[in-house]
Amino acid sequence: MNDIKARRIVFQGEPGANSHLACREVFPEAEAVPLATFEDCFQAIESGEADLGMIPIENSVAGRVADIHHLLPASSLSIIGEHFLPVRHQLLAVKGASLDDIAVVQSHVMALGQCRKFLREHGLKAEIAADTAGSARHVAELGEPRRAAIATSLAGEIYGLDTLARDIEDEAHNTTRFIMLSREPRRPAVEAGPAVTSFIFRVRNVPAALYKALGGFATNGVNMTKLESYQLGGTFFATQFYADVEGHPDDHSLALALEELEFFSAEFRIVGVYPAHPFRVTQAEPAENRDLRPSRGV
Repeated sequence: MNDIKARRIVFQGEPGANSHLACREVFPEAEAVPLATFEDCFQAIESGEADLGMIPIENSVAGRVADIHHLLPASSLSIIGEHFLPVRHQLLAVKGASLDDIAVVQSHVMALGQCRKFLREHGLKAEIAADTAGSARHVAELGEPRRAAIATSLAGEIYGLDTLARDIEDEAHNTTRFIMLSREPRRPAVEAGPAVTSFIFRVRNVPAALYKALGGFATNGVNMTKLESYQLGGTFFATQFYADVEGHPDDHSLALALEELEFFSAEFRIVGVYPAHPFRVTQAEPAENRDLRPSRGV
């Protein structure tokens, strides 16, 4: 992402949130602006108030961020990049406090759940709050040595808190995938390296339409890494899909697969073509396992 410049990037949450940390990692020179909701973030990008948005789309423990899958198809924004952020939870308290002082720990319900073992081992009472960074701010404002927050190291830095215990999450693989949204699409050249193509589609109302629409990915050896479905308009019968595949639309194999998909779809739109993050390589399935499968497609 070094070739993408951003002066102002928005994220949902309070200063010190994991989304803020992702902004700092990818665009350290940009102004990172916190906003209350995902809708606010989309609006800020669409209106030109911000250059980009850093938006979480899925987590390895909690699954998809449902709001994004409903907001993205209705917007005109494009995905221009992705970032994988390992989620590391820190126990934060006011200056001078010790772990022995702490009785209550507050944070977002998911963060508390992801640190259950640590809390149980130390006999700490969990208290649910709106979010992680807000919990750190609240602990700093209260100034009580018996109260701590689970939040990021950045939140501790921003609110002047001490770190009493580091990386207290139960699962080391806890990772959030972020997408970067822009008003304008920005496609890398096909020869630039591994790419990801994201698109939405709605199949035609004919028998076996989904099977036929996805068949082209299998026959053309295209790996589909994500397929999500959700209902439209409050009905049980209009289903839209969001998908990620490995490859560039200018690749011959992916071009053929997308052509077949579009033929069986009532709606089809590419929402982003962007460089694959290096994390995908480190987490790739071993080649010997892939060789056992009859096809790499879904």
